[in-house]
Amino acid sequence: MRRRLPLAANQRARMACARVLLRGGVEEQTGEVVSAAVLADRVGWCGELVCSMTAGLLAEHWTMADVALLASGMDTGGRRLPSTAWMALRRLGWTADAPEGFKVNDRIVRMAQEQAGRLLRSARWRAEVTSGVLATWPADPGKRTAGEWDAVRAAIPGGRDLPAGIIKARTRQIATFLRDKGRLPTDVCELENAPRAARMLLLAACDRQQATIQRSESDPRRALLRLQLPTRPDPRSYADWTWVACPITLPPTVPADAVLHLPTLRLHGGRVRAELAFTHPVPAARRAGHTIALGVDWGLTTLLSAGAVRLGADGQLTTLGAGAQFRAAGVLAKQHRLRRNGESLHAKTGHYQRLTDGRAPDPALPGKQAMLTEEIRHISARRTNLNHALAWAAARWVVDQAIAARSTVIYLEDLRSLEAGGMGRTLNTRLSQQVRGQIADHIRHLAAEVGIAVVTVPARNTSKHCPHCLSVLRHCKAPDKPHMAGWKWAICPGCGWQGDRDHGAWRRIAARGLIHQAKTAVNRAAGVMTIGSVMDTLEARAVITLPTRKTSRTDRSKTGPTRRRTPRPAPRRRRAPSPARPAGRAGQRPEGPVPTDRMRLPRAAHRHQGGQAISTPTKRHRPRGAALGAGFHLHAHATPPRWAPPTPDATTGTGSLS
Repeated sequence: MRRRLPLAANQRARMACARVLLRGGVEEQTGEVVSAAVLADRVGWCGELVCSMTAGLLAEHWTMADVALLASGMDTGGRRLPSTAWMALRRLGWTADAPEGFKVNDRIVRMAQEQAGRLLRSARWRAEVTSGVLATWPADPGKRTAGEWDAVRAAIPGGRDLPAGIIKARTRQIATFLRDKGRLPTDVCELENAPRAARMLLLAACDRQQATIQRSESDPRRALLRLQLPTRPDPRSYADWTWVACPITLPPTVPADAVLHLPTLRLHGGRVRAELAFTHPVPAARRAGHTIALGVDWGLTTLLSAGAVRLGADGQLTTLGAGAQFRAAGVLAKQHRLRRNGESLHAKTGHYQRLTDGRAPDPALPGKQAMLTEEIRHISARRTNLNHALAWAAARWVVDQAIAARSTVIYLEDLRSLEAGGMGRTLNTRLSQQVRGQIADHIRHLAAEVGIAVVTVPARNTSKHCPHCLSVLRHCKAPDKPHMAGWKWAICPGCGWQGDRDHGAWRRIAARGLIHQAKTAVNRAAGVMTIGSVMDTLEARAVITLPTRKTSRTDRSKTGPTRRRTPRPAPRRRRAPSPARPAGRAGQRPEGPVPTDRMRLPRAAHRHQGGQAISTPTKRHRPRGAALGAGFHLHAHATPPRWAPPTPDATTGTGSLS
């Protein structure tokens, strides 16, 4: 199987992941079929072994000295450590031992070392943030001054671009430790416990002696995964490890020319789920040189607002269409209902815990507390799944908008430093818990498939200034309430433009990105593109040209009728009884039988009409609008005639109806 991916000049390799389900396998030695339940048991036994070995490694090396040594990338002899985690741990001499009496091969030890190495490396960032907060501990942890904010950002590597919410969360964690222990922690290893080891199999750390994967030559949608699994929960010899072949059906998201890598196996709901990594070529995204851009603005109930802007050869910016919005008010409302339910259950659980810690606890309290804990776990899982589905749907919508507009870049509003405040407790919580980070990651993931660049731009004043003249906008509640204070509708006192606040924001974001695209920088560590700062000289050119209005002699206003005034045709049925017939022919009776000299009646005469002109429906009336034809509205029925003897008129002496 090919391991290196051939690339063209305008292509780059992209690694993605697809989730597949292992529905069973076959014992290669005996040919016995392994069911999905048996396969889950055997994978669970192997995962339990790896988890116990990983936990031992983490407990032994959860010290600030070992975390700093591994994160430095250099061993004690001054040599560079390998990039692979398990190889770096072996260079440092950090080994993992199997439980006493168990027999495992070296590849099982590699998986334990790989997982432990990744967790220890990821602790470096938390250690740096904790050290910076401890070194500049404020006088009032609840509220830092401007000088204290500058000091803590200077003490943290990369603290200038770090969101303030992360620093506040770490400060609250340290303040809780201070309140409980009466002193500040020394480092993150004292502040937090050792990371938990997951019950999974990182097959990427293995070689062909433990696992292999091969795509079928006849059917590119199928692959075969071979791996060694134990036949008992406590393998005593190598004979207790056998090869199992598991067929895999690849999802359509895996291209036919992709290179498959060994997956990570997890247990989910009693089944084995494989997270299959693959590499495939994609068009390379450009950093600059864009002429059509999609601007995306974040909102609250209207989660996303987006639209395309074109940069002309003369340097003028024009919009392509009126833009669109991704509304998720219902999903967000359900998410916040689950959040409130979870908070209520947490409060009850804490109350039960305080009662249990009393002198004479109720014996029924532990059972109630366990039931509430399970309900909290269930609600948390529902919130996680809801956020995951919402993030993917929003990201797919944004990328589809960019593809439809033939845009080569998506400019996102950078809200990493957003601090929700001043909008009430409910709105502040909603703003703080939106899944913007997940949506941005998914947008980058999907946009990379079609070669569209994703760039974050500063969000300052995107909703404050007019996109056409950069004047300060006046915000109101609605277009018909211009003097009522609000934030949804924006009116420009300079050029007269008015529109939705979010629609003005995406215009500003796209214009700012196109004008500042030469200042786009690439973060090699994170692999993201961003525009760090805004220049006043360039910002003055980031204005969108107002479209010229075409004049017409035809009155297109809605102050009068939109159709020509024509005599309305007489209805088939009269709304009034027929006039009297004193001597001659004074009128035509509408209640007579339908004439038979016509072969086909007009469309409107087919509704419930039999031998009489006045309809007498026998079934329940079911209106279907204009689908039944022209004529009377279905809700407008003719009134049956009411006859009375003619009365002499006082002036003319002729008869009339009463």
